[in-house]
Amino acid sequence: MSAFGWLAAPRRWLRQAYDWTLHWAETPNALAALLLIAFVESSVFPIPPDVLLIAIVAARREWWLRAAALCTAGSVLGAALGWLIGAGFMATLGEPIVRFYGAEAQWDRVVAFYTGVWGVWFLAAAAFTPIPFKVATIAAGATAMPFWPFLGVSLIGRASRFFLVASILYVFGAPVRRVLERHFDTAALLFLVLLIGGFLVVGAL
Repeated sequence: MSAFGWLAAPRRWLRQAYDWTLHWAETPNALAALLLIAFVESSVFPIPPDVLLIAIVAARREWWLRAAALCTAGSVLGAALGWLIGAGFMATLGEPIVRFYGAEAQWDRVVAFYTGVWGVWFLAAAAFTPIPFKVATIAAGATAMPFWPFLGVSLIGRASRFFLVASILYVFGAPVRRVLERHFDTAALLFLVLLIGGFLVVGAL
């Protein structure tokens, strides 16, 4: 097996997900799928909704505002679910999720951020960057961060991210789609690097 052979399965999965999304991008079902993925990603699902958002807006540029809004709405609702898991179901749901993502070693650092002066800024960074948002939402609930400020910061961070992605695709949709089609393996590898890098950033804080 080559040095990057272990990436073959994730690349195939991403390729299939991308092709599936483009197929449904011609129907309203694509937006429903985007809303659902954005919702579950904020608390449990490992794949960010940007993958679907990019594919949808690349295929249907006129949907860019609607897609970004739905992606934001789903993600913020999912953030509320993550907060609820941390606040009321940490032992039964939160801890298994943290263990699933191998974030036990980083958990104390994240909690320290929320109990210090940097909690809001960490949440904002997690909402906008590849830092795993699900870890941030569950930790916010577990440390009793006030719900409405939590929701407001999540809304600002996620909206900024998704509307930025959608606007770029709106302006450069066709060229971006051609680049993704031609260099999908490279894009998949970059996505995996960003995902792993997000967890490493949490560990280094």
